[in-house]
Amino acid sequence: MKRNEMLRRMREHEAPWDMVIIGGGATGVGTAVDAAARGYSVLLLEQDDFGKGTSSRSTKLVHGGVRYLEQGNISLVMEALRERGILRRNAPHLVEDRAFVVPRYDWWEGPFYGMGLKLYDLLAGRYGFGRSRILSRNRTLDEIPTLTQKGLRGGIVYYDGQFDDARLLLNLVRTANDQGAVLLNYVRVTGFLKDADGSITGVVARNRESGESIEIKARAVINATGPFSDHTRRMDNPSSEAMIQPSQGVHLVLDSSFLPTQSAMMVPRTPDGRVLFAIPWHGAVIVGTTDTPVKEATLEPRPLAEEIDFLLDTAGSYLQRPPKRNDVLSVFAGVRPLVQAEHGNGKNGNGNANGTQNQGSSVKRQTSSVSRDHSLRGAASGLITIAGGKWTTYRKMGEDTVDFVAAQAGLPIRPCPTKTLNIHGFHANPSVFGELAHYGSDARGILELIKKDPRLKKRLHPTLPHIQAEVVWSARQEMARTVEDVLSRRTRSLLLNARAAIESAPLVARILSRELGQDGTWEKKQVQDFLETARGYCL
Repeated sequence: MKRNEMLRRMREHEAPWDMVIIGGGATGVGTAVDAAARGYSVLLLEQDDFGKGTSSRSTKLVHGGVRYLEQGNISLVMEALRERGILRRNAPHLVEDRAFVVPRYDWWEGPFYGMGLKLYDLLAGRYGFGRSRILSRNRTLDEIPTLTQKGLRGGIVYYDGQFDDARLLLNLVRTANDQGAVLLNYVRVTGFLKDADGSITGVVARNRESGESIEIKARAVINATGPFSDHTRRMDNPSSEAMIQPSQGVHLVLDSSFLPTQSAMMVPRTPDGRVLFAIPWHGAVIVGTTDTPVKEATLEPRPLAEEIDFLLDTAGSYLQRPPKRNDVLSVFAGVRPLVQAEHGNGKNGNGNANGTQNQGSSVKRQTSSVSRDHSLRGAASGLITIAGGKWTTYRKMGEDTVDFVAAQAGLPIRPCPTKTLNIHGFHANPSVFGELAHYGSDARGILELIKKDPRLKKRLHPTLPHIQAEVVWSARQEMARTVEDVLSRRTRSLLLNARAAIESAPLVARILSRELGQDGTWEKKQVQDFLETARGYCL
């Protein structure tokens, strides 16, 4: 999968595309997979790199949402649990079961959370990952030996899914390409083409690498830009009121000694009303998350000091060795594109939409209480916006979007095939590839690179799990264009250990420069650009 080949295919496509999708995150790419699998002609344009924003900054969970169960949103939980099971079946190389332990320090927590998690099991039905059960004090400490022991009565264990969000997204990009879609990173949509009636007939875009401006015709244009949805809507209609209520979630990454186990910890109620997780991931531990309203979304959101303190204090109250700031290997933040409640005849959630532009409420609320359902909204111009939702339900969001768009654009109606569509890299037993298991069948290609050049087996850094062959693979097969693309999303180095990633940057720049045909000046600028970004991940 090469970017130059994608550009060529885009230029040679003379007829209007059935669908042009703006945004290369989980929602946009999931929609591209669905549409292309149905046989529609699809072009996806991403202003930066695939998953640069929210979709690479999640808590790394494929889950039904225990907190949504407590809020009474049974339909969302059931949908998410069903989608969790479908994703595990279609991508066993990317989704794994994980035991989550809820420690009990008060007498009432056993029956209260125990009954809730039994309902969670029941709702999962045949898509279940395992049965929840009550644990004794000793058994709880066997699962998580680093728990604070004073006052510990026992625990409850339940099962959910875990994944690597950026890796899944890249495999979905390749799945969409396998199905015939054209997907391009570093192409920014700058405006819309319209007819005399004001209806959108395509987009104007700029290739950020070459500066070339491109006019692209389309039967339907889909806005899947997540936290930036309102900006895209206002390119169409400057008077559009806000639809998105952005909320920031922060995560800390700690050394595995804080959770030296395969089980994760879940705290079901924190002072701000959220759930706190501590989860083993790629040899480290992720602690998160917060839910902080922000005025606007940015591509590189920065954690607030109070968010960091909150996570350290909350995690520290449950761990024998409370983590300190100098224990944090990396800190990353993402912005959730929560959809505000609508007025009038618009509907919110589960793919409902109407054919006119709906106006979002401007009333601010605690974002922890805002619905995580997804919302489809159509504008008078024909622009269709899909927003909200969460990673677990990306497939259903894509299905709902394509159903609606096909009907609105007068395209042939075709059934959705993605419930049983294997995701690129599918392998029934990925563990045979060891540390490359998350590549699935693509691991064979990386191993072939090492066979031809054994030097590529060397690690990028002694403390990171990634090797030099992954850099070569990402440039040749995954459209990596920058050092940040490689260290943040093709590998997860920046999130796992920011300082180690900084030390790896010159090596990655050298390999990438060779693969992309760049020179020493480009290398130096890439390293400098990466350092400026990476400093925001260090405490």
